[in-house]
Amino acid sequence: MKILVLNSGSSSVKYKLIDLEGEHADTLAEGGVEKIGLPGGFLKFKRADGSKEVVELGLIDHKDAIKAILANLTDAKEGCIKSFDEIEAVGHRLVHGGEKFSQSVLIDDDVKAKVRECYDLAPLHNPANMTGVEAITALMPNVPQVGVFDTAFHQTMPAKAYMYALPYKYYTEDGVRRYGFHGTSHRYVSERVCKFLGVDITKQRIITCHIGNGGSMAAIVGGKCVDTSMGLTPVEGLMMGTRVGDVDPGALIYIMNKHHLTPDQLQTVINKESGVLGISGISNDMREIDAAIEAGNERAKLALDMYELRITKYIGAYAAEMGGADIIVFTGGVGENQAKLRADVCATLGFMGVELDKDVNAATRGTEAVISAAGSRVKVCVIPTDEELMIARDTEALVKK
Repeated sequence: MKILVLNSGSSSVKYKLIDLEGEHADTLAEGGVEKIGLPGGFLKFKRADGSKEVVELGLIDHKDAIKAILANLTDAKEGCIKSFDEIEAVGHRLVHGGEKFSQSVLIDDDVKAKVRECYDLAPLHNPANMTGVEAITALMPNVPQVGVFDTAFHQTMPAKAYMYALPYKYYTEDGVRRYGFHGTSHRYVSERVCKFLGVDITKQRIITCHIGNGGSMAAIVGGKCVDTSMGLTPVEGLMMGTRVGDVDPGALIYIMNKHHLTPDQLQTVINKESGVLGISGISNDMREIDAAIEAGNERAKLALDMYELRITKYIGAYAAEMGGADIIVFTGGVGENQAKLRADVCATLGFMGVELDKDVNAATRGTEAVISAAGSRVKVCVIPTDEELMIARDTEALVKK
Protein backbone atom coordinates (compact mmCIF):
# COMPACT_ATOMS: atom_id res chain seq x y z
CA MET A 1 0.00 0.00 0.00
CA LYS A 2 1.39 3.41 -1.02
CA ILE A 3 0.82 5.93 1.77
CA LEU A 4 1.62 9.63 1.71
CA VAL A 5 2.67 10.91 5.15
CA LEU A 6 2.28 14.66 5.71
CA ASN A 7 3.50 16.90 8.52
CA SER A 8 1.99 20.33 7.95
CA GLY A 9 3.48 23.18 9.97
CA SER A 10 2.68 26.87 10.00
CA SER A 11 5.14 27.62 7.18
CA SER A 12 6.17 24.18 5.91
CA VAL A 13 4.88 20.79 4.78
CA LYS A 14 7.16 17.77 5.11
CA TYR A 15 6.29 14.57 3.28
CA LYS A 16 7.24 10.95 2.73
CA LEU A 17 5.72 8.49 0.29
CA ILE A 18 6.04 5.01 1.83
CA ASP A 19 5.19 1.68 0.21
CA LEU A 20 4.16 -0.80 2.92
CA GLU A 21 4.04 -4.54 2.37
CA GLY A 22 3.61 -6.32 5.70
CA GLU A 23 6.69 -5.58 7.82
CA HIS A 24 8.58 -4.36 4.75
CA ALA A 25 8.57 -0.63 4.03
CA ASP A 26 10.18 1.31 1.17
CA THR A 27 10.51 5.10 1.18
CA LEU A 28 9.74 6.05 -2.42
CA ALA A 29 10.11 9.82 -2.01
CA GLU A 30 10.68 12.43 0.69
CA GLY A 31 11.10 16.15 1.00
CA GLY A 32 9.21 19.26 1.97
CA VAL A 33 7.96 22.68 1.03
CA GLU A 34 9.28 25.58 3.10
CA LYS A 35 8.53 29.30 3.51
CA ILE A 36 4.80 28.86 2.89
CA GLY A 37 3.05 32.23 2.97
CA LEU A 38 6.34 34.04 2.47
CA PRO A 39 8.16 35.24 -0.64
CA GLY A 40 10.60 32.66 -1.95
CA GLY A 41 8.74 29.46 -1.08
CA PHE A 42 10.48 26.34 -2.36
CA LEU A 43 10.19 22.55 -2.66
CA LYS A 44 13.18 20.50 -1.53
CA PHE A 45 13.28 16.77 -2.23
CA LYS A 46 15.65 13.82 -2.19
CA ARG A 47 16.15 11.59 -5.23
CA ALA A 48 16.51 7.81 -5.08
CA ASP A 49 20.27 8.15 -5.54
CA GLY A 50 20.51 10.41 -2.47
CA SER A 51 21.04 13.65 -4.39
CA LYS A 52 18.87 16.64 -3.49
CA GLU A 53 17.05 19.20 -5.59
CA VAL A 54 15.37 22.53 -4.86
CA VAL A 55 12.48 23.94 -6.91
CA GLU A 56 11.50 27.60 -6.46
CA LEU A 57 7.75 28.08 -5.97
CA GLY A 58 7.35 31.73 -5.00
CA LEU A 59 4.51 32.93 -2.76
CA ILE A 60 2.23 29.94 -2.04
CA ASP A 61 -0.31 28.68 0.49
CA HIS A 62 -0.65 25.16 1.95
CA LYS A 63 -2.92 23.95 -0.84
CA ASP A 64 -0.38 25.14 -3.42
CA ALA A 65 2.38 23.43 -1.44
CA ILE A 66 0.60 20.09 -1.49
CA LYS A 67 -0.18 20.56 -5.19
CA ALA A 68 3.55 21.05 -5.76
CA ILE A 69 4.35 17.88 -3.78
CA LEU A 70 1.82 15.82 -5.74
CA ALA A 71 3.05 17.27 -9.03
CA ASN A 72 6.61 16.32 -8.14
CA LEU A 73 5.59 12.78 -7.14
CA THR A 74 3.95 12.30 -10.55
CA ASP A 75 6.53 14.23 -12.62
CA ALA A 76 7.74 12.29 -15.66
CA LYS A 77 11.41 12.89 -14.78
CA GLU A 78 11.55 13.26 -10.99
CA GLY A 79 8.44 11.37 -9.89
CA CYS A 80 7.98 7.83 -8.61
CA ILE A 81 4.28 7.28 -9.39
CA LYS A 82 2.28 7.80 -12.55
CA SER A 83 -0.85 9.31 -11.01
CA PHE A 84 -2.46 10.36 -7.72
CA ASP A 85 -4.57 7.20 -7.94
CA GLU A 86 -1.56 5.18 -6.78
CA ILE A 87 -1.72 6.94 -3.39
CA GLU A 88 -4.10 4.74 -1.42
CA ALA A 89 -4.17 6.73 1.82
CA VAL A 90 -2.75 9.83 3.50
CA GLY A 91 -1.49 9.87 7.09
CA HIS A 92 -1.21 13.19 8.92
CA ARG A 93 0.84 14.13 11.96
CA LEU A 94 -1.60 15.97 14.24
CA VAL A 95 0.02 17.53 17.30
CA HIS A 96 -2.69 17.85 19.94
CA GLY A 97 -5.68 15.60 20.52
CA GLY A 98 -6.30 16.68 24.11
CA GLU A 99 -8.26 14.01 25.98
CA LYS A 100 -10.40 13.41 22.90
CA PHE A 101 -8.00 11.03 21.13
CA SER A 102 -6.07 8.17 22.71
CA GLN A 103 -5.22 6.52 19.39
CA SER A 104 -4.98 7.23 15.69
CA VAL A 105 -8.26 7.71 13.82
CA LEU A 106 -9.75 7.84 10.34
CA ILE A 107 -10.45 11.49 9.65
CA ASP A 108 -14.07 12.49 9.07
CA ASP A 109 -16.06 15.64 9.76
CA ASP A 110 -16.54 14.70 13.42
CA VAL A 111 -12.79 14.20 13.91
CA LYS A 112 -12.08 17.52 12.20
CA ALA A 113 -14.49 19.28 14.55
CA LYS A 114 -12.85 17.70 17.62
CA VAL A 115 -9.36 18.65 16.42
CA ARG A 116 -10.56 22.25 16.01
CA GLU A 117 -11.84 22.13 19.60
CA CYS A 118 -8.20 21.54 20.62
CA TYR A 119 -6.94 24.64 18.80
CA ASP A 120 -6.59 26.60 22.02
CA LEU A 121 -4.30 23.87 23.43
CA ALA A 122 -1.95 24.06 20.42
CA PRO A 123 -2.64 27.34 18.61
CA LEU A 124 0.59 27.22 16.60
CA HIS A 125 0.31 23.59 15.56
CA ASN A 126 -3.24 22.25 15.21
CA PRO A 127 -4.52 24.89 12.75
CA ALA A 128 -1.43 24.32 10.59
CA ASN A 129 -1.91 20.54 10.77
CA MET A 130 -5.52 20.93 9.66
CA THR A 131 -4.54 22.95 6.59
CA GLY A 132 -2.87 19.80 5.29
CA VAL A 133 -6.00 17.75 5.95
CA GLU A 134 -8.22 20.30 4.17
CA ALA A 135 -5.82 20.57 1.24
CA ILE A 136 -5.92 16.79 0.67
CA THR A 137 -9.71 16.83 1.06
CA ALA A 138 -9.91 19.41 -1.72
CA LEU A 139 -7.34 17.81 -4.03
CA MET A 140 -7.99 14.09 -3.40
CA PRO A 141 -11.51 13.92 -1.90
CA ASN A 142 -11.90 10.14 -2.22
CA VAL A 143 -8.62 9.16 -0.55
CA PRO A 144 -8.94 8.04 3.10
CA GLN A 145 -7.02 10.16 5.62
CA VAL A 146 -5.76 9.18 9.05
CA GLY A 147 -4.75 11.44 11.95
CA VAL A 148 -1.89 10.32 14.21
CA PHE A 149 -1.62 12.45 17.36
CA ASP A 150 1.59 13.39 19.18
CA THR A 151 -0.35 13.32 22.46
CA ALA A 152 -2.21 10.01 22.01
CA PHE A 153 0.48 7.65 23.34
CA HIS A 154 0.63 9.56 26.63
CA GLN A 155 -3.10 9.21 27.33
CA THR A 156 -2.39 6.07 29.39
CA MET A 157 -0.74 8.17 32.11
CA PRO A 158 -2.51 7.96 35.48
CA ALA A 159 -4.01 11.12 36.93
CA LYS A 160 -1.26 11.37 39.55
CA ALA A 161 1.24 11.81 36.69
CA TYR A 162 -0.70 14.13 34.41
CA MET A 163 -2.35 16.46 36.92
CA TYR A 164 -0.84 19.77 38.03
CA ALA A 165 -1.26 20.89 41.65
CA LEU A 166 -3.37 23.86 40.56
CA PRO A 167 -6.98 24.49 41.60
CA TYR A 168 -8.92 21.55 40.15
CA LYS A 169 -11.28 23.85 38.24
CA TYR A 170 -8.49 24.69 35.76
CA TYR A 171 -8.49 21.03 34.75
CA THR A 172 -12.24 20.57 34.57
CA GLU A 173 -12.99 23.93 32.93
CA ASP A 174 -9.89 24.56 30.82
CA GLY A 175 -8.21 21.17 30.33
CA VAL A 176 -4.99 22.26 32.03
CA ARG A 177 -2.92 19.08 32.60
CA ARG A 178 0.17 17.35 31.30
CA TYR A 179 -0.44 15.93 27.81
CA GLY A 180 3.09 15.25 26.55
CA PHE A 181 4.39 15.30 22.98
CA HIS A 182 6.66 13.26 20.68
CA GLY A 183 4.29 10.38 21.46
CA THR A 184 4.64 8.79 18.03
CA SER A 185 8.43 8.72 18.46
CA HIS A 186 8.26 7.31 22.00
CA ARG A 187 5.85 4.61 20.84
CA TYR A 188 7.97 3.70 17.82
CA VAL A 189 11.30 3.39 19.64
CA SER A 190 9.83 1.53 22.63
CA GLU A 191 8.27 -1.05 20.31
CA ARG A 192 11.29 -1.21 18.02
CA VAL A 193 13.86 -1.66 20.80
CA CYS A 194 11.98 -4.68 22.12
CA LYS A 195 11.93 -6.27 18.68
CA PHE A 196 15.62 -5.41 18.27
CA LEU A 197 16.47 -7.05 21.61
CA GLY A 198 14.03 -9.93 21.16
CA VAL A 199 12.17 -9.23 24.41
CA ASP A 200 8.48 -9.03 25.33
CA ILE A 201 7.45 -5.36 25.62
CA THR A 202 4.71 -6.26 28.10
CA LYS A 203 7.39 -7.27 30.61
CA GLN A 204 9.74 -4.29 30.20
CA ARG A 205 10.26 -1.01 32.06
CA ILE A 206 11.59 1.38 29.43
CA ILE A 207 12.89 4.96 29.57
CA THR A 208 12.83 6.60 26.15
CA CYS A 209 14.98 9.69 25.62
CA HIS A 210 13.95 11.67 22.53
CA ILE A 211 16.78 14.18 22.55
CA GLY A 212 17.04 16.85 19.87
CA ASN A 213 16.48 20.56 19.48
CA GLY A 214 13.18 19.74 21.13
CA GLY A 215 13.47 16.98 23.71
CA SER A 216 11.24 14.84 25.87
CA MET A 217 11.38 11.62 27.84
CA ALA A 218 8.85 8.96 28.72
CA ALA A 219 8.51 6.22 31.32
CA ILE A 220 6.91 3.14 29.74
CA VAL A 221 5.71 0.05 31.61
CA GLY A 222 4.46 -2.93 29.64
CA GLY A 223 4.25 -0.85 26.48
CA LYS A 224 2.10 1.85 28.12
CA CYS A 225 3.25 5.37 28.96
CA VAL A 226 3.04 6.14 32.68
CA ASP A 227 4.82 9.51 32.68
CA THR A 228 6.42 11.99 30.31
CA SER A 229 8.41 15.19 30.64
CA MET A 230 6.55 17.65 28.39
CA GLY A 231 3.36 19.14 29.75
CA LEU A 232 0.37 21.18 28.64
CA THR A 233 2.78 22.61 26.06
CA PRO A 234 6.14 21.45 24.72
CA VAL A 235 7.98 23.93 26.99
CA GLU A 236 8.01 21.82 30.16
CA GLY A 237 10.62 19.21 31.01
CA LEU A 238 14.11 18.94 29.58
CA MET A 239 16.28 21.91 28.72
CA MET A 240 16.07 22.14 24.92
CA GLY A 241 17.68 23.98 22.05
CA THR A 242 15.71 27.19 22.58
CA ARG A 243 13.04 26.15 25.13
CA VAL A 244 13.55 26.71 28.83
CA GLY A 245 12.19 23.41 30.16
CA ASP A 246 11.46 23.13 33.88
CA VAL A 247 11.57 26.53 35.57
CA ASP A 248 10.12 28.13 38.69
CA PRO A 249 6.87 29.84 37.56
CA GLY A 250 7.62 32.52 40.12
CA ALA A 251 10.80 33.35 38.19
CA LEU A 252 8.71 33.95 35.06
CA ILE A 253 6.34 36.28 36.92
CA TYR A 254 9.34 38.12 38.37
CA ILE A 255 10.88 38.57 34.88
CA MET A 256 7.55 39.71 33.41
CA ASN A 257 7.14 42.37 36.10
CA LYS A 258 10.78 43.43 36.15
CA HIS A 259 11.03 43.89 32.38
CA HIS A 260 7.38 44.82 31.68
CA LEU A 261 6.91 41.88 29.29
CA THR A 262 3.60 41.01 27.68
CA PRO A 263 2.49 37.36 27.70
CA ASP A 264 3.45 37.10 24.02
CA GLN A 265 6.91 38.50 24.75
CA LEU A 266 7.36 36.01 27.57
CA GLN A 267 6.28 33.21 25.22
CA THR A 268 9.07 34.27 22.89
CA VAL A 269 11.61 34.24 25.74
CA ILE A 270 10.72 30.75 26.99
CA ASN A 271 10.23 29.16 23.55
CA LYS A 272 12.80 30.82 21.30
CA GLU A 273 15.45 32.58 23.41
CA SER A 274 16.14 30.14 26.23
CA GLY A 275 17.62 26.65 26.56
CA VAL A 276 21.04 25.94 25.09
CA LEU A 277 20.89 29.12 23.02
CA GLY A 278 19.98 31.28 26.00
CA ILE A 279 22.73 29.94 28.26
CA SER A 280 25.52 29.69 25.70
CA GLY A 281 24.69 32.89 23.81
CA ILE A 282 26.04 31.09 20.74
CA SER A 283 23.67 28.59 19.19
CA ASN A 284 21.06 25.90 19.75
CA ASP A 285 23.05 23.52 17.52
CA MET A 286 25.04 20.99 19.56
CA ARG A 287 27.74 20.81 16.89
CA GLU A 288 28.44 24.51 17.37
CA ILE A 289 28.30 24.09 21.14
CA ASP A 290 30.89 21.29 20.95
CA ALA A 291 33.15 23.47 18.79
CA ALA A 292 32.83 26.35 21.26
CA ILE A 293 33.69 24.06 24.18
CA GLU A 294 36.78 22.89 22.31
CA ALA A 295 37.74 26.56 21.96
CA GLY A 296 37.41 27.04 25.72
CA ASN A 297 34.03 28.78 25.90
CA GLU A 298 32.79 28.38 29.49
CA ARG A 299 29.18 29.34 28.80
CA ALA A 300 28.95 26.69 26.10
CA LYS A 301 30.27 24.14 28.58
CA LEU A 302 27.74 25.27 31.19
CA ALA A 303 24.91 24.92 28.65
CA LEU A 304 25.95 21.35 27.81
CA ASP A 305 26.40 20.42 31.47
CA MET A 306 22.91 21.70 32.28
CA TYR A 307 21.41 19.96 29.24
CA GLU A 308 22.94 16.62 30.20
CA LEU A 309 22.06 16.93 33.89
CA ARG A 310 18.36 17.37 33.13
CA ILE A 311 18.35 14.13 31.12
CA THR A 312 20.16 12.23 33.89
CA LYS A 313 17.73 13.55 36.52
CA TYR A 314 14.69 12.41 34.54
CA ILE A 315 16.19 8.95 34.04
CA GLY A 316 16.70 8.66 37.79
CA ALA A 317 13.20 9.93 38.53
CA TYR A 318 11.55 7.56 36.07
CA ALA A 319 13.55 4.58 37.33
CA ALA A 320 12.32 5.38 40.84
CA GLU A 321 8.76 5.82 39.60
CA MET A 322 8.77 2.46 37.78
CA GLY A 323 10.65 0.58 40.49
CA GLY A 324 13.67 0.17 38.22
CA ALA A 325 14.44 0.15 34.52
CA ASP A 326 15.21 -2.64 32.07
CA ILE A 327 15.96 -0.56 28.97
CA ILE A 328 17.10 3.01 28.29
CA VAL A 329 16.71 4.20 24.69
CA PHE A 330 18.38 7.22 23.10
CA THR A 331 16.79 8.65 19.96
CA GLY A 332 16.33 11.99 18.16
CA GLY A 333 19.01 14.02 16.39
CA VAL A 334 21.21 14.49 19.47
CA GLY A 335 20.43 11.18 21.15
CA GLU A 336 21.27 9.19 18.05
CA ASN A 337 24.45 11.03 17.11
CA GLN A 338 26.19 12.43 20.21
CA ALA A 339 28.22 9.62 21.79
CA LYS A 340 29.81 11.90 24.40
CA LEU A 341 26.42 13.13 25.60
CA ARG A 342 25.20 9.54 26.01
CA ALA A 343 28.35 8.68 27.98
CA ASP A 344 28.05 11.78 30.17
CA VAL A 345 24.36 11.13 30.89
CA CYS A 346 25.01 7.51 31.88
CA ALA A 347 28.22 8.23 33.84
CA THR A 348 26.48 8.42 37.24
CA LEU A 349 23.88 5.70 36.64
CA GLY A 350 26.04 2.85 37.94
CA PHE A 351 23.79 2.65 41.02
CA MET A 352 21.05 1.43 38.63
CA GLY A 353 23.36 -1.14 37.09
CA VAL A 354 24.07 0.90 33.97
CA GLU A 355 27.45 0.21 32.38
CA LEU A 356 28.32 1.46 28.88
CA ASP A 357 30.59 -0.24 26.37
CA LYS A 358 32.74 2.81 25.69
CA ASP A 359 34.04 1.60 22.33
CA VAL A 360 30.63 0.62 20.94
CA ASN A 361 29.08 3.85 22.18
CA ALA A 362 31.84 5.93 20.58
CA ALA A 363 31.37 4.14 17.25
CA THR A 364 27.55 4.42 17.20
CA ARG A 365 26.05 7.26 15.21
CA GLY A 366 22.53 7.13 13.81
CA THR A 367 22.31 3.33 13.79
CA GLU A 368 20.56 0.74 15.91
CA ALA A 369 22.93 -0.57 18.57
CA VAL A 370 23.23 -1.90 22.10
CA ILE A 371 25.76 0.45 23.68
CA SER A 372 25.71 -1.04 27.18
CA ALA A 373 28.40 -3.48 28.30
CA ALA A 374 27.68 -7.21 28.45
CA GLY A 375 27.41 -7.12 32.26
CA SER A 376 25.11 -4.09 32.45
CA ARG A 377 21.89 -4.82 34.34
CA VAL A 378 20.12 -2.22 32.20
CA LYS A 379 20.24 -2.45 28.41
CA VAL A 380 21.16 0.92 26.90
CA CYS A 381 20.36 1.25 23.21
CA VAL A 382 20.37 3.71 20.34
CA ILE A 383 17.29 3.39 18.13
CA PRO A 384 16.83 5.97 15.33
CA THR A 385 13.25 7.17 15.42
CA ASP A 386 10.91 6.87 12.44
CA GLU A 387 7.71 8.74 13.14
CA GLU A 388 6.70 8.69 9.47
CA LEU A 389 6.83 4.88 9.39
CA MET A 390 4.72 4.73 12.55
CA ILE A 391 2.17 7.09 10.95
CA ALA A 392 2.16 4.99 7.77
CA ARG A 393 1.60 1.77 9.72
CA ASP A 394 -1.28 3.28 11.70
CA THR A 395 -2.76 4.57 8.45
CA GLU A 396 -2.53 1.17 6.78
CA ALA A 397 -4.10 -0.59 9.78
CA LEU A 398 -7.07 1.78 9.95
CA VAL A 399 -7.70 1.88 6.21
CA LYS A 400 -7.65 -1.92 5.96
CA LYS A 401 -10.06 -2.43 8.88
